[in-house]
Amino acid sequence: MDFSAGHGYLLIGGLILVGAGRLILSLIVNLHVAHSVRDEIRHREKLLEYYRNVFSQLSVILIGIGVSLFIFFFQQNYQDQRKRETELQQVLAKLAARIARGAPVIETLGEFDEVLDEGGAYVSPEHGGNNAAVSAKGAELGKQVENLLLVERDVDVRDFDILNLSRDLEATFVVNELDPTLWFNIVRDENEIKYATTQLGLDYKDLHDAIGDEPVEAAVAKPDKEPKIKHEVLDILYDADLLRQRSRRFLGRACWLFSKGRGFVALPPADAIEADAKSQQEWIDRSKPVLAQSMSGSSDCFKLLHHGQAS
Repeated sequence: MDFSAGHGYLLIGGLILVGAGRLILSLIVNLHVAHSVRDEIRHREKLLEYYRNVFSQLSVILIGIGVSLFIFFFQQNYQDQRKRETELQQVLAKLAARIARGAPVIETLGEFDEVLDEGGAYVSPEHGGNNAAVSAKGAELGKQVENLLLVERDVDVRDFDILNLSRDLEATFVVNELDPTLWFNIVRDENEIKYATTQLGLDYKDLHDAIGDEPVEAAVAKPDKEPKIKHEVLDILYDADLLRQRSRRFLGRACWLFSKGRGFVALPPADAIEADAKSQQEWIDRSKPVLAQSMSGSSDCFKLLHHGQAS
């Protein structure tokens, strides 16, 4: 029985209404009892007294059940509301912690930005990307490889595991009330972040294997090694771009939700944040107006993405 949905109200109202009707009926019968006493109709008097007692007892029982159920449902509803408020406060606190811990991790993406966006905004090869990061060859490729190896040393992709909000939501009422599209996108981004970090580890291993024991410049200069190195570099660029796109969208969404306070549970998806884009730059241009107007603490949500800032 779902009291909050109105079924409890209907039951209580019905019981009290029926009980009140029986009470009124017992009063009417009681008038007939008085007439029977006055007219000294003993047989009718006894019969009417019996009906009066039955009706009055039924009315008291039904009204008593209705009042008891009202008290029970009221207490249950109050406890559910308190539990909901407590869970909501806990979710908001965890959301704030995810944002605070995730912002420094997102800041490290600046090192990938410097490599990916060299010569223009990176667009993945299947979408026609042809910036310097994609087209680098020879000495430029060697420099690019060295920069990527520096990023490998400076950026620990395992830190991106902090971008996992579903852990904080899946055991709460929020999962049932949150917009399904938002929930799906949260989980999808988490999975793609995990995929990208796993692949980057494998990509870097393959790059080291392709380079071998030689210096980067010497390895790149060899015709038989350059294509292999170039292939591994493109794989790294692809997965690094996936990581930065999904991580920034994840943090931007989390910050946007947090900026709405307790009302975030009922929010519809923001198309500027949720819609897929061919490149990070396209998503940045589209989502910036929304994120820049959303505040988390003393900073707006767009600044937390550390896009276009020196690492």
